[in-house]
Amino acid sequence: MPSSDSVRRQGYHTSETLTPRTTSSHSTQTPENSPIETMPAQLLSTMPANGASRSNSAPALHRKQSSPMMPPFMVSAPGKVIVYGEHAVVHGKPAIAAAIALRSYLHVSFLSKSHRTVTVRFPDIELQHTWNIDELPWDTFSAPGKKKYYYDLVSSLDPDLLAAIQPHIEEVSPKVPDAIRKVHHSSACCFLYLFLSLASRKTNPCVYTIRSTIPLRAGLGSSASISVCISAALLLQIRALSGPHQDQPAQECELQLERINRWAFVGEMCIHGNPSGIDNTVASGGKAVLYQRTGPNKPPRIVPLHSFPELPLLLVNTRQSRSTAVEVAKVATLKANHPALTENILDAIGLVTESAHKLLTSSDFDPKSHDSLKYLGDLITINHGLLVSLGVSHPKLERIREIIDHTGIGWTKLTGAGGGGCAITIIKPQPPSTGHRNGTHHDHSSDDSESEPDSPVTATGSIISSGTKLKHAILDNLEVKLENEGFEKFETTLAGDGVGVLWPAVLHNVNEEEGGEEIDQEKFLKAEGTEGIERLVGVVSGRNRNIEREVREGWKFWRPWESA
Repeated sequence: MPSSDSVRRQGYHTSETLTPRTTSSHSTQTPENSPIETMPAQLLSTMPANGASRSNSAPALHRKQSSPMMPPFMVSAPGKVIVYGEHAVVHGKPAIAAAIALRSYLHVSFLSKSHRTVTVRFPDIELQHTWNIDELPWDTFSAPGKKKYYYDLVSSLDPDLLAAIQPHIEEVSPKVPDAIRKVHHSSACCFLYLFLSLASRKTNPCVYTIRSTIPLRAGLGSSASISVCISAALLLQIRALSGPHQDQPAQECELQLERINRWAFVGEMCIHGNPSGIDNTVASGGKAVLYQRTGPNKPPRIVPLHSFPELPLLLVNTRQSRSTAVEVAKVATLKANHPALTENILDAIGLVTESAHKLLTSSDFDPKSHDSLKYLGDLITINHGLLVSLGVSHPKLERIREIIDHTGIGWTKLTGAGGGGCAITIIKPQPPSTGHRNGTHHDHSSDDSESEPDSPVTATGSIISSGTKLKHAILDNLEVKLENEGFEKFETTLAGDGVGVLWPAVLHNVNEEEGGEEIDQEKFLKAEGTEGIERLVGVVSGRNRNIEREVREGWKFWRPWESA
């Protein structure tokens, strides 16, 4: 096993319990004392018996397998945003990242054993490919010194293993343009490396279908979200996870999240080469984390922030392409030309993050307190101003901020590298006044005077009295304005759940009884857009008022903050 330092270097929590009491020497990764023994009943009842689990039963009848061995199941993981500290984090300052309720969904459907194939379908990027399971390089991945187990830490990609899967990657999408083919190949590399590392040549033939409600290539951690889904699905299939379930102890919950996170990081390495580990950590565990580099060849500081309140969030995509490398280079150049001034700005951004962290971790922090939320919101505004001074904003980001700030509905900043990408707004708990004087707004919901012509009003001109209706009217008005200027708006939530499982892929009814809607591959593929996917899978991304919110108890999430 690796040292604890090497574990922390990749942004994982160390744990003495990662080493199992007994280790199997078989080609599969299931330990001798399989977690299947503690798997909740709703998962256990759907798992096929094999190996030792059949040894005490009557001999199985020899019959042709003409139907799938198991019902389909689903895994989901969130995207992420940087709430405080972008760019300064490159220069050793802390940053806080949090999950968002826009998510990726992986649907796993099983084929009969006679198929002997594994298929990946990712319609969002028009990727579909099928491999013959028996032709994949299992011998290379199971060779002495190469074999990995579900509890292992993988801190770098093995060049021999990469070389072994390269011919199988090259056959993917041979006739598409080079730019698209590059995306398809990195996605195929991520899946195959994880599949061959965790599964075995005796694995059941499956179809893995991926859909995402996270805008792609917008700095929202979409690739990490997908890597977490693949990691969790494979670990479930090899019985290396025994949850989630409501009675799961916090330590066991954290341990299983770490297993998912470790292998998701491997997937991220396949896609990005040298990722920080923050995206997959947030996508695995949910809520928020504080992240800080501590120097070359030293482990980063990563602190889970389970106290981060779940907040309504407005996410606006500029649809402006940008390059993270270009924006990072801008700050480096500014620092070279004006070292003292730039360092002071970076220090100030670091202080913003530390101030938020201090509040969130204080013993008297009240996530429902208006004053606490206003404090976090003020830090959002300050952080954006400091990023503007570094030159990493963009006219489209400033236009979004101008439109939203005029309503007074929340606190807005760019998120990620800047230069385009997305802006986030934490929505205030009370609707703002519609009174604006000299370009400023008042944060007092009781102030009903001097309404602007574009303020939300009824047909008779009187201001809407209900705070909720007023807030919704402002958001509807915002949506029209933003879409008219070419922006894409999402109403979602900040700091919610991490990875979750729906096994089997059957939603429960409102009364929590089984027998609800079954999600098959065809329904999943035909779901249209974010609303269609969320309506089908029963997970609504927070504040989307166009979808009826239902109680769908089929989904289960690892929630260490509840277990603790």
